[in-house]
Amino acid sequence: MRRSSFSPEPDCAIAQSLGVIGDGWELLIVRDLARGLDRFDQLAASLNISRKVLTERLTGLLDSGIAERSAYQDRPTRYSYRLTPRGRALLPVLVALQDWGDRWLLGDGSLTGTNAAGEPPAHRIHQLVGHRVPEIALPATSGEALDVVDENKKATVLFGYPATGRPTPLPDGWSDIAGASGCTLENRLFGAKYDDFVAQGIAVRGVSTQRTDEQRAFAAAEEIPHPLLSDVELELAAALRLPTFRAGGYERLKRVVLVLGPDRVVRAVRYPVTDIAEVVDWALTTA
Repeated sequence: MRRSSFSPEPDCAIAQSLGVIGDGWELLIVRDLARGLDRFDQLAASLNISRKVLTERLTGLLDSGIAERSAYQDRPTRYSYRLTPRGRALLPVLVALQDWGDRWLLGDGSLTGTNAAGEPPAHRIHQLVGHRVPEIALPATSGEALDVVDENKKATVLFGYPATGRPTPLPDGWSDIAGASGCTLENRLFGAKYDDFVAQGIAVRGVSTQRTDEQRAFAAAEEIPHPLLSDVELELAAALRLPTFRAGGYERLKRVVLVLGPDRVVRAVRYPVTDIAEVVDWALTTA
């Protein structure tokens, strides 16, 4: 099922795109598929819509090549759904839409790299506790793609940070954005206690939206022992609905720390992060 474009202009990419994903339900289905909700019943429960509407919207996404399905059960046949490369290419759009909504609809329009504990993005992050993180492998400074969760460890501490200023300079006005500064310090402090984490069987992973080559240069200059993951395609940000802010032309992760079990379930989160040294100690004792 494909709706006609909203404009008679065949060269208008916006109109053509809205002809495929202009329905809010379809965008929310893409959101939930990115979160790892891949069964029909899971999607219906999350979206709280009728089975008829969900079937129609899924059919549209399948026909448009945004999603694909595969059978996981016979008699009766049941399907699981996942995003195609075309569908995953929509994830930056979803993250940008969420950022816009967090700032201009749920917030007061201020550009900020953090949130107060009572604000909607903080509520959204704390609701991750008890939820399963989908399998996501990101480019790492170790030279390979690493899963965000190390299933062979007792726990994984995953900390998201906005950006480091080496080797690429930070955007003008960076220090004026609340919550943006401190990424180098955070990596240094996690690095200083890396052996303590390892001794307790805890994996540590840092993640930002910077490119891997930038992260690798930073890790080498600062002798960072833990791997840094590049979420430049915003796959993790979309999957966990992590709060972001836009600066220097890029979406940046707001500072957040998650403790994940080997079963991929989120055990604990810290957001907002107001004391970096304290949150490193918290992660070590909580994991």
